[in-house]
Amino acid sequence: MEKVTDHILAAARKVIAVHINYPSRAAQRGRTPEQPSYFLKPSSSLTFGSAEAPSSVERPAGCELLGYEGEIALVIGKPARRVSIEDAWSHVGWVTASNDLGVYDLRYADKGSNLRSKGGDGFTPVGPALIPAADVDPSQLRIRTWHNGELVQDDTTEGLLFPFARLVADLSQLLTLETGDIILTGTPAGASVAQPGDVVEVEVTAVGLSSGRLVTTVTEGTTPFADFGARPKSDDTQREEAYGSREAAGLPPLENPAPVLTPELKKKLESVATATLSSQLRKRGLNNVSIDGLQATRPDRRVVGLARTLRYVPNREDLFKTHGGGFNAQKRAIDSVNEGEILVMEARGEKGTGTVGDILALRAQMRGAAAIITDGGVRDYSAVAGLDMPTYFANPHPAVLGRRHIPWDTDITIACGGATVQPGDIIVADSDGILVIPPAIAGELVDECIEQEKEESFIFEMVKQGNSVDGLYPMNAQWRARYQEWEGAQGD
Repeated sequence: MEKVTDHILAAARKVIAVHINYPSRAAQRGRTPEQPSYFLKPSSSLTFGSAEAPSSVERPAGCELLGYEGEIALVIGKPARRVSIEDAWSHVGWVTASNDLGVYDLRYADKGSNLRSKGGDGFTPVGPALIPAADVDPSQLRIRTWHNGELVQDDTTEGLLFPFARLVADLSQLLTLETGDIILTGTPAGASVAQPGDVVEVEVTAVGLSSGRLVTTVTEGTTPFADFGARPKSDDTQREEAYGSREAAGLPPLENPAPVLTPELKKKLESVATATLSSQLRKRGLNNVSIDGLQATRPDRRVVGLARTLRYVPNREDLFKTHGGGFNAQKRAIDSVNEGEILVMEARGEKGTGTVGDILALRAQMRGAAAIITDGGVRDYSAVAGLDMPTYFANPHPAVLGRRHIPWDTDITIACGGATVQPGDIIVADSDGILVIPPAIAGELVDECIEQEKEESFIFEMVKQGNSVDGLYPMNAQWRARYQEWEGAQGD
């Protein structure tokens, strides 16, 4: 295999880097982009290094947070302009290892460009060997990073948010990718901070092929920044971003905001029927808060949880190519649902295809989801019905979602079964139906439901004893007085 040399680096007129592309990094950052986003690094930031001749990077004087990010670099082999996803990989000549270095101390001054923070001399080591792109499957590459000999990043390109061919095709729609240009394709979780004296190594491998170890040593800069430009500064937010977490940065945990659905509120909501909740919602003028027309795999269950949302749009073949594959919105929603949450899907009442199947339903259950609700179809019905987690759905259907749907976006306001659902709404479901409760009124609502059910228990008992419902249901003043006596006796 060819080695990265000065003439290879000199051919790179552009270095383009992707912000977030690995699901593990998206989960760490707490955000999953719908489309790839990019920034430029100057070609003067390029360098190469190997075990025999390591590259060296200077942490600028006054900076604290030199971050490293092991990445797979694509080297363009032939110009690409407005190429399709199907043709894009043929324009990549080689694959190699890279290290997207940067100082978080200067991010504040960049306004998103990353020029100061990631554009320094030596901030983009690549190499040492070039793997011919034609010899590898771009979805079966492995990226590993070592920090002072400890393995800190280890991931593969299977399941990327944006496969490599899509990146090349997307970039080529606006600009010409020229021979020698380099695309840095994102970093997995595990990126952190290097100190002077540290050694960072990155390697890309495929079946029987390797880029070799890209070795970079960190030195301490001694020349201070001039007083006429931005000076380094850091805070706890940048430390958390640089190290990957507050814990890794040695920072105390943040105090969590008070939960919307407290254990006490959840227990109360589980104790009352949706029929009672519906009547109390109606008293408040909320008549359109039921998700209608669905059946349940576990009708015996009463489920309470906070809504997470997913929206499908009608399938359009050209858009399905860009939004339907890879780690699409459906998979992102399933893979980010949290303990006790309910994933609610807008499928427009389309019954002619599935919207979730056994594998993704199982993944939601393993994530701790309380339920899945979709006003579309379910595939692999028997397997889904066999799960402990309830699924509410319109009907079984054997077809994949691509027959009628494109998974489009998540955590937005949606419509499901005739009801509007927002992320964070409280969902309550039982054998009578499914309700959407605005969280701001849930506390007082459920207290009144509890009181209503006490009254109805009294009325039921009185009817059982042979009393007429006239004046009893609803209670007149006489019956109200008897109820209060009965209620007092219940507390004795």
